Amino acid sequence: MSIFTNFFKPDPTKPEIQDEEKVKTDYNYWRMRILYSTFVGYALFYFTRKSFTFAMPGLIQDLHLDKSQLGFLGTILAVAYGLSKFTSGIFADRSNARSFMAFGLIMTGILNIFFGMSSSLWLFAVFWGLNGWFQGFGWPPVARCLTHWYSHSERGSWWAIWNVSHNVGAFLIPWIVTFILSYWNWRIGMYVPGLICIAGGFFILNRLRDTPQSLGLPPVEKFRNDYVEKDGKVEYEEKELSVKEILFKYVLKNKFIWLLAVANFFVYIVRTGVNDWTALFLMETKTYSTIGAGGCVSLFEVGGFLGSLAAGWSSDYLFRARRGPVNVLYALGMLISIWLFWLIPGGYVWLDSIAMFLIGFAIFGPQMMIGLAAAELSHKKAAATATGLTGLLGYLGAAVAGYPFGVLIETMQWSGFFLGMGVCCAMSILVLLPLWSVTKSKSFALPKKKTKVEFA
Repeated sequence: MSIFTNFFKPDPTKPEIQDEEKVKTDYNYWRMRILYSTFVGYALFYFTRKSFTFAMPGLIQDLHLDKSQLGFLGTILAVAYGLSKFTSGIFADRSNARSFMAFGLIMTGILNIFFGMSSSLWLFAVFWGLNGWFQGFGWPPVARCLTHWYSHSERGSWWAIWNVSHNVGAFLIPWIVTFILSYWNWRIGMYVPGLICIAGGFFILNRLRDTPQSLGLPPVEKFRNDYVEKDGKVEYEEKELSVKEILFKYVLKNKFIWLLAVANFFVYIVRTGVNDWTALFLMETKTYSTIGAGGCVSLFEVGGFLGSLAAGWSSDYLFRARRGPVNVLYALGMLISIWLFWLIPGGYVWLDSIAMFLIGFAIFGPQMMIGLAAAELSHKKAAATATGLTGLLGYLGAAVAGYPFGVLIETMQWSGFFLGMGVCCAMSILVLLPLWSVTKSKSFALPKKKTKVEFA
């Protein structure tokens, strides 16, 4: 047991390096290394999460599963993932980011392989539920890294660059899995992503590190001269918090976190619904081939790639680190783009592609910014827990996009699906509006050189 706990134990703080030039050189090196390590690691989590989406036609053909059963499996993964994202977030705030992320990636790869070896619905449910649980080990260490290595005034841009790992992973999956399905079968389409992720776990162990202080570097606020000021005192937010403080003082009693979490619930219904069902929609109603539908849906990720970068940049440089306006405007874009996609008649492939691009562009704004806002409106040492709570409600929303929407499609056809998507877009706008002006920047200040610095 001690070996297991030591594996997750945070790296100890090393004496701070006093050579300013070395601090600058090391910080520049490690910030890039942390970025690409977490980027690659999280993109690989998508390999084992989204492979199921494009294995759906094979499961229908070979095992005669219906849409409600496929939706049931999607719901199981979403619920398990959401619960894990919150509970693992509590532990990740007090754990080593490197070992936490690597362990989750290796386990989800193994479970993907077990899923591909199964044939019964109950085994699918067990392995896909466990997969969802270990998927939850991916985001919390990333939140820990992003809040410890990048400061407030620049974080939107860095967070946006990292966030496109979602899109890279999800963009590659349709091409890889549909290529495999063209030559082999859905089982191989589950094995290959699993093996890739196991290898990726060892990559994370080699590349990723925990906090700047574990490498002898000063806190990022000190390095960047980018502080948070409260009651006239500059704070680093480097004081270690107890689990009780993290959970109750900075998360559960924070009304802004709850508003963000509820908004995330509706955003994730839309995101998951579009991601999981539109390929099947295109094949059933517009006679797309499997590869054609996969290619069209992959543009959702291309749009998300650019939408994330634009959201992060605009929040930092157009709205001065305010995340609220970006969230609202993007949520409005979600509603408009989904409505346009529904109106496009069959036979207009290029219009379908443009609409799918615009949907991805709009959805990935709040998908990213809600998590960033939650991290910043909480405490640096509670970032994983705060974003874990928004993630929990987000994946409860994703669960609604599974079985309930599968039943909705069965009973009301695809018109019911798009009506549900529209209602969820409207609800996300209403919940995000009160957060338009709420930002950590109200207590943000760059101290003068003689300002007294204290650790919080």
